[in-house]
Amino acid sequence: MHNAYFVAGTDTDVGKTVCSCAILHAAQQAGVAMVGYKPIASGSENTPQGLRNSDALLLQHASSVAVIYDEVNPYAFYRPVSPHIAAAEEHKTIEFSVLSQGLADLKAKSECVLIEGAGGWRVPVNNSDYLSSWVKQEQLPVILVVGVKLGCLNHALLTAEAIQADGLTIVGWIANQVQPTTDNYTVMITWLEQHLPGKKIAEIPYCPTNKRDFLADYIDLKVLN
Repeated sequence: MHNAYFVAGTDTDVGKTVCSCAILHAAQQAGVAMVGYKPIASGSENTPQGLRNSDALLLQHASSVAVIYDEVNPYAFYRPVSPHIAAAEEHKTIEFSVLSQGLADLKAKSECVLIEGAGGWRVPVNNSDYLSSWVKQEQLPVILVVGVKLGCLNHALLTAEAIQADGLTIVGWIANQVQPTTDNYTVMITWLEQHLPGKKIAEIPYCPTNKRDFLADYIDLKVLN
């Protein structure tokens, strides 16, 4: 197992947090000290402790290593918009050095850091850089989350091609069923198995929020070894 993985999505709202928490819970059950990291989060609420993003909180609670919120999420923005827009509105600059220092600090406290991205692969952090630029800088192995729905085959293949064009390795992928029913589900999974690089880590079924604690059972951690 590597000491860090980056969880990328084929789009926004494809279930990166659901799948990341499932991996974190599976690691906890396997006795692996894994911690979640959400470097950039748009869409947060004001609390007495400061801005808090619900996805980052879920990662914090699912981690088997105790860390404070700011370690999990160094950049929290109020509005649920692209990070480069949110940062500009709040007169902030997203610094890769901050992301890297946060990653290094979490590596020192754990066996593995699971880093959840924001939006899709090419989400911009300013007018010239993308979050993927930082992933490339850190040479992180990638786990791809595919939100299984109409159009996902195109999105999955284009995202995989972009990741590989950046010189990075897709170590595995997760099929996440984002709708209660999906036409041609089995056919699409078979196609993804034949065309995506990396091994399938899991097929996550559509699941109500209150039952997601059981999703670790679907994760095959051996794929990451």
